[in-house]
Amino acid sequence: MERALRRREAILLAGGVGVAALLRATGAGDLLRPSTAAAASSGCVLAPEVTEGPYWIANHLTRRNIRDGRPGLPLTLDFTVQYVSTCRPIKAADVEIWHADAGGAYSGVNGNTKRFLRGHQRSDANGRVRFDTIFPGWYRGRTPHVHLKVHVGGSVVHTGQVFFAESTADAIYRTGAYASHGEPDTTHADDMIYAQAGGSRATVRLRKRRKKKGYVGAIALNVKT
Repeated sequence: MERALRRREAILLAGGVGVAALLRATGAGDLLRPSTAAAASSGCVLAPEVTEGPYWIANHLTRRNIRDGRPGLPLTLDFTVQYVSTCRPIKAADVEIWHADAGGAYSGVNGNTKRFLRGHQRSDANGRVRFDTIFPGWYRGRTPHVHLKVHVGGSVVHTGQVFFAESTADAIYRTGAYASHGEPDTTHADDMIYAQAGGSRATVRLRKRRKKKGYVGAIALNVKT
C-alpha cells in the first residue's frame, strides 16, 4: 500500500472513547493461564485501547483458519481473554482479528471484495481462542501488527493491536512471499500506536513450530467488562 496512515490513525485515536484493556505478553508454551499466586501478587494491569484503524469492516466470519489461501509463513495465534479485576478467564468472549497479507494489503477495502485474514472465534471455558493465519505483512507508516476487538455480551470491550519482535519480523521479510515487498519502513520506536498499546506488553512472544514451518504465538487480553 502506498498511503502513510500514522496521521490518520492518530486522528481516529484522538476521537475515540476508551474502555481500556490489557495486552500482557507471556510465554507461548503455557497458553497464558496465570497462576492464582501470580494474579494475587501482581494483578492484571489495564492498558489503554488504541485505534481500530481505517481497515476494520463488519463481518460474521466465525472460523479458526483465516488464511483463505494467502501466501505467507504459517502463524498460529493463541489469545486468552481474562477479567482485568481478577485475572480469571472469560468464557464465550468473541475475539475478532484482522491484518494485512504478505504484500501489505487488507481484504474488503480499496476495491478488494475478498475476506482473507479476517475472522472471529469464541473463547472456551479457559478464555482461550486460536487462529490459524500467516505472519502479517507491513504497510507504509506502520510497524507490523494485528488488529483485534473483544466482544463480551454483545458489546465491544476492547479494541487493540498486537505486535511482534522486530528481529523476527526482519528475518521473515527476507523470505518467501514477503521478500518482494522488502523490509518495513517504520520501527516500533517510530510507531506511536505501538507505544500507546503498551509496547512490549502488546508484543506477542513467538516460538517456532515443531516439525513444521512457521510460528506459534500467544498473548493475554485482560479486559474490563
